[in-house]
This record gives sequence, C-alpha cells and structure tokens, in this order.
Amino acid sequence: MIEIKVPELAESITEGTISSWLIKVGDRVNKGESVVELETDKVNIEVNADDAGVLTQLLKQPGDIVEVGDVIAILEENADVSAPATEPVAQQAPAPSAPAAPVHNQAVHRFPSTGQPVASPAARKLARETGIDLNDVRSADPLGRIRTSDVKAAISPAPAAEAPKTEKPAQKPAAAQMETEFAKPVERVKMSRRRQTIAKRLVEVQHTAAMLTTFNEVDMSAVMTLRAKRKDAFFEKHGVRLGFMSFFTKAVVAALKKYPLLNAEIQADEIIVKKFYDIGIAVAAPEGLVVPVVRDANQKNFAEIEGEISQLGKKARDNALTLKELQGGTFTITNGGVFGSLMSTPILNSPQVGILGMHKIQTRPIAIDEERIENRPMMYIALSYDHRIVDGKEAVSFLATVKELLENPESLLLEG
Repeated sequence: MIEIKVPELAESITEGTISSWLIKVGDRVNKGESVVELETDKVNIEVNADDAGVLTQLLKQPGDIVEVGDVIAILEENADVSAPATEPVAQQAPAPSAPAAPVHNQAVHRFPSTGQPVASPAARKLARETGIDLNDVRSADPLGRIRTSDVKAAISPAPAAEAPKTEKPAQKPAAAQMETEFAKPVERVKMSRRRQTIAKRLVEVQHTAAMLTTFNEVDMSAVMTLRAKRKDAFFEKHGVRLGFMSFFTKAVVAALKKYPLLNAEIQADEIIVKKFYDIGIAVAAPEGLVVPVVRDANQKNFAEIEGEISQLGKKARDNALTLKELQGGTFTITNGGVFGSLMSTPILNSPQVGILGMHKIQTRPIAIDEERIENRPMMYIALSYDHRIVDGKEAVSFLATVKELLENPESLLLEG
C-alpha cells in the first residue's frame, strides 16, 4: 500500500482545499504524475505521486480541507488497472418486478483493504452533503459501483406499492418549507478559500495600519502622444505593446528612490527600508484579486516591464501563477480604471506601506491659464499609505513626483 500525502507547500502555507481529482479510482498512476489539485490561499498547486501504482481509494473529496502530511489517497503497487470495476460481484437477489423503475439492489462492491463501498467522487460528495451513509445505499450498477443516481434513490426511495389516491392539500417542496431570514429567493454560494483569505487580510490591514489616502490628477496628454508616436515601432522591435503600466511603473520607481519610506515595512519596532524595487501589479483573476510581482523593476526597460506584466497577467487569468511570483513585493500598483473606476481609495497590500491607484482616463476641461480652457485626458491617481511611518508631506510629495514624471514622460527614459 502506498500513501499519497499532502506535501510541504510553502513556508507560510500549511493547509489547502481539495479542488479536483485529476485521476479516478482504478487508474494507473505513474511516478511524478499529477493526481490532485489543491487550492491554497494564494495559488492552486498540483500534487504529484511519489510512486507508481493503481489508485484504489480516495480518502478526501473536493471541498475537503487538508493539512500538510495528511494522507489523501491510497495506491496499490500490484493492483490491476480498473480493479474496482472488474472484480466479481456477489450473488444478487432476484429483482422485484417494477416495469419502469431502475433496479437498486445490486450488491455494492467494496475495497478489500477497508471494506468501504466503491463510489464515484460525485456520489460521495452528494452523500456527504445529504447525510446519507454509503453503507446503506444499494447500487443499480451491474458492477456494484455506487453512482449519484443510487444516492438520490436512497434520499427519496420509491414506495413499495402504489398507495390509493386521496385528496390531500398540496405540499410545498422541502426547500421552500425551511425557515430562512429571507422572504424572497436567495442563492447561497460558499466563498472560495482564496476569497476568504482576501477578505481576512483586507480587514486585518484596516485594523492594524493607520491607513490614509491622498489624491492628485495627471494630464495624460504627453504619455498618450508619446504612445501614439512610438507604439508601432515599439511593437515591431519588442513584440509587446506599449501600454500605460510601464510608464506608471517607471514613475513609481523614481518616486520611491526619492521617498524611500514608501518602499519600507514595519517589523515590531523597526522600519525595514528596502533598497530593491519589486513592484506588485494587481490583477483581477477568476478566483479573486492577485498581485504578481515584477522583480527589480528599476533594472528593466519599458519593453521588459510590459512583457513581464503581460505574461504575469495571462498566468493570473489562467490560474497558473506560482507562489514565487506572488511573494515579496515592496510596493503595489492597482488599476481600477480598466473597469471604469473614476476614483477610489485602494487598500494596502500588507506588509507594504504604500499602494498607488490608477483610474479611468476622462476628458475634462482644464484651465491652462487665466484666459484659456482646454479639454485634456485626465486621470485621478490615489496613494494609500501607512501613516505610522509615512507622513502626509512625504506622501503628497511622492504623488506629486509621480504626476510630474508622467506629464513629462521623456524624463522616465533616464530610469531605464
């Protein structure tokens, strides 16, 4: 017997949730083959088999929480492929005559090692959710495997004989009879593990940090003119599109060099000022917000930054980010403007003490001087910061520096 255990995940991750099994009972598993996907607080991880064998038992089902070291499945080294479906079935009793009803009196096949019924993962999940003991379920499968239809039959067994028809008042479905705090229909959806973690950390930040937000606005005319002028040549040379994020990343790095406390964190009674610039870029992924990190952004040119952001964004949407790509950022940029946000107060990404919020570019009339008003593409920008170590003067000056650099983007070339 070979045990499949939850491996060491990462320094800060001790447990996960079974997301889905990639194999089924009876399959042959090769050494190193992925067998199950675990959802952790940050990323999904595939667990590989350390040995080869035939999967004979699943000890955990999708939705179960498991810890590092837990045994989640059993392999048999010398078992036959699809053994649960090929072993002889015990003698079954004659089926009662019922013209159109499925037969659920087959002898249930059981694992020799544990005596537990062989059931499909979906059937086990349904039984767990409805409180049905699989030992009490009869199988309609000729090979004795319990399926979801068998569990449903155990939940609502057919009557032995047709009862005489009598007039009875109409009954509401069981679900409608349950008392709830809502008078109208609702849907309950369990929060994913990642969403629970995001919620917990956002609340923790607001309880532990003295968070404050300051605002400014940027005239994006110069950046947009430069992009329009260079974008075709840029794409032809580098194979990536010249977007806004590289301009903002460069501007943030330059401002952090000038105001280093925004590139720091607090540890007990010490301030750790970081001399490197790993910039987190917030991305809306299917399972919730993630913040992959562009490492050493101060050493990268525009094309390298754009290429890395594009690659990380795609991996985030495909749920393929690694833990390394999510850890260790020193400052974060988030862009609510892509969803139409005109202004917001971004929440700190702990333990960082600063986060820059970008917003929608909107044409607004701007006073050029006392005589002239022009329509300009304007963007509100927001800096949330931890007031425990960053004073208002430093925060406002940081944001003013970002504004100045973006309104004179040629100066950002010096940061390359």
